[in-house]
Amino acid sequence: MDHTTTLLNLLDEVLSIEARGLRLTKDSQLLDAVPGFDSMAVVALIERIENEFDIAFLDTEIDGSVFSTVSSLQTFVEKHLPD
Repeated sequence: MDHTTTLLNLLDEVLSIEARGLRLTKDSQLLDAVPGFDSMAVVALIERIENEFDIAFLDTEIDGSVFSTVSSLQTFVEKHLPD
């Protein structure tokens, strides 16, 4: 299942970028590319994703590569969803 729209909405809300998040694509860069996407935003986004999808991530699983693109974030999230 494609969870791109949900992730884009969460990015939009966390970063308060007023629907500009919905213009991102799967190939859009995130870390160091989207204004305001800093360590505090990462923590907030992780919390929102965990709540939205009812999943939990281990701290040891999360690194910068997860947040490099929308696609890498989506892949990481979908890997944690129940089958």
